[in-house]
Amino acid sequence: MKDNFIKGFLYKEIYRNEINSYMVGLFKIKDSNIDYDKDMIHITGVLPKLSDKKEYILHGDVVTHNKYGTQFNVNSFEVNIPTKEEELVVFLSSDLFPMGEVTARRIVDKFGSDTINKIIENKDCLQMIPRLGESKINKIYNTLLDYQNTSSVVLELTKMGFDMKDSLSLLNKYNNKILDNVNNDIYSLIDTDDMSFVKIDEIALGMGTREDDDRRIKALIIYIMKGLCFNNGDTYLFLEEISNSLSSYVSISSEKLDYLMLKLSKDKKIVIKDKRYYLKDFYDAELYICERLCFLNDMSVTSDVSIDKYINNSEKDNGIVYDDLQKKAIYSGVNNNITIITGGPGSGKTTIVKAIVNIIMNEKRIKKDDIALLAPTGRASKKLMETTGISASTIHKYLGWDKDTNTFATDEYSPNGHKYVIVDEVSMIDTLLMDALLKGIRRDAKLILVGDYFQLPSVSEGQILKDIIDSDCLPVIRLNQIYRQTEGSYILNLAYDIKNKNISEDLFIKKDDYLFVSSDNDNTCNYIKEIVKKAIKKGYTDKEVQVLAPMYKSVNGIDNLNVMLQNIFNPRSDNKKEVRVRDVTFRECDKVLQLVNDPDNNVFNGDIGYIDDIIVSSDKKIINQININYDGNVVSYTPDKFINFRHGYAISIHKAQGSEFDMVIMPVVNSFKRMLYNKLVYTGVTRAKKSLVIVGDSNAFIYGINNDYVDNRKTTLKDFIINFYNN
Repeated sequence: MKDNFIKGFLYKEIYRNEINSYMVGLFKIKDSNIDYDKDMIHITGVLPKLSDKKEYILHGDVVTHNKYGTQFNVNSFEVNIPTKEEELVVFLSSDLFPMGEVTARRIVDKFGSDTINKIIENKDCLQMIPRLGESKINKIYNTLLDYQNTSSVVLELTKMGFDMKDSLSLLNKYNNKILDNVNNDIYSLIDTDDMSFVKIDEIALGMGTREDDDRRIKALIIYIMKGLCFNNGDTYLFLEEISNSLSSYVSISSEKLDYLMLKLSKDKKIVIKDKRYYLKDFYDAELYICERLCFLNDMSVTSDVSIDKYINNSEKDNGIVYDDLQKKAIYSGVNNNITIITGGPGSGKTTIVKAIVNIIMNEKRIKKDDIALLAPTGRASKKLMETTGISASTIHKYLGWDKDTNTFATDEYSPNGHKYVIVDEVSMIDTLLMDALLKGIRRDAKLILVGDYFQLPSVSEGQILKDIIDSDCLPVIRLNQIYRQTEGSYILNLAYDIKNKNISEDLFIKKDDYLFVSSDNDNTCNYIKEIVKKAIKKGYTDKEVQVLAPMYKSVNGIDNLNVMLQNIFNPRSDNKKEVRVRDVTFRECDKVLQLVNDPDNNVFNGDIGYIDDIIVSSDKKIINQININYDGNVVSYTPDKFINFRHGYAISIHKAQGSEFDMVIMPVVNSFKRMLYNKLVYTGVTRAKKSLVIVGDSNAFIYGINNDYVDNRKTTLKDFIINFYNN
């Protein structure tokens, strides 16, 4: 295959994405082997800042863009070091170096066309040149090293199969040692860099690594364990499941597998206990969570504040009557070091949290600044703030999460100092996040965990709330009475019927706030369209109407529903700019859903916003930015971040956790059957505040209510807590 190259200088940088280093520039060609008759060409690719004072050799491909014409797409680059004496004089007298033309000429006269190599081999040779002190010699030497090494290392890495972005990232992290790392054990890069096993493995095999190489198989085992744990929500695995998955990649004996597992254990990558195989992070996290919660539970109560006075005044002033369980929850939250409060919608959880906050502020004289109110999502934290009148935060923001390194600024060595920490929607918190949270609060902080036992567990590994409650070792208050029940409301009754698997004709009978629409797979989408149109006529907007579905693909899936709903709520208009991204059209005023946590911009996974503006270059050839408004917080997205959001007219039930909507529409069809289960249906139903419409097949609905498969996660937090108190 022909190696296409162009040699010359950067004439102008037209566009640069500072996050991923993607650039568009105009390049002046001195020499090339491509079929191109002009001396200027547009270049594109992931590249470092190119100096207009350096001569480069760019390797890549000539492409013809249907809009932008002929371009050179750069795959790799090298800095061209001159060898002709006159060129060397010009080069060394440029402002890259601390010398003028006279000194540069003296150096070239002394060492000739091999000047650069001689300086790099022995920088002390420059001492033979008059008026060159040690600092200038070091500057010349270091500049030449950087000049030479950067391009040569990057070139080598790109030849191996790394793309430019990864090559630059690796060079930045490991400097010139990166080539040794790659050659000695390329799989070690998986541990420390944002590089998948698949990418590294492809390069390694291309370099001649054997499929049964121990280094490869160890990396493969870790890759498989991570995948299995994430997909199933497990924190440990059995050897058989690891072996079965491994067999689809490579064939090895059971003896060798045992040997490599022991090796991984000695390397502290995994933990083997009682025939359970843990990734070390999960084992350590569950153990730490157990020890920390039990430590709090065993601490003596330092104060015993009576709540009777507050209860009496609150009941008199607000017309509230607290039952015995609610009083118990308030008392425990105020006085105990750890309290777990669980209950379904309408059971009074938020009322209790508000009461606890008021008492500790008024009776215990705890300042607002000493109380941390936390939730796993932005919308849940906002709801918590509205309930209590105190500022609330996401857990990630509270801990100062760095998304690039996946680490927290706040940890056991620098914890936050709040005296009370109240955490809502705990069912959504996974094992590693709970581990980080407990490390990020002071040792003697009073901890109140609030959540719904019957809601979906976390998307990622673990089932924290369930394990804590099922251990029956820590103070748990189970709220089982419905209080948030308006006249004529049926939604909450339906939720509790679903939770308790009470199947009756009531599930399909129209109520003031509930409707079941019978449909098959083919006409469900059309039914939803008509329901939405009627809702709009009644005054509902896309902020109040939320479609929830269990899967993305299929005719009734989230992707297709979003296209249909976009055409209803935000149709194409000459007054609205739009852009095509990944075969999806986004336009101004679109409702969108944030998919990742971004604490730097105060926007989090599950937040819903609206596109304010789409910004394109002056020639309308490059989409520079999309601005999205999240309840007054406007976040700007560059093209590399467009993958961080999607349409939000229809979203998954998992993404809806921690949120409530005036009107919820849920398709429940036979094609979804394998995705339907009790906690999913229950969670979806409990997102509705005023109106709920379920569209689909009655048998699929009943199947989902009766299906309990989600409870099969393999975790050990419950066992750890029980063993802590039994030993």
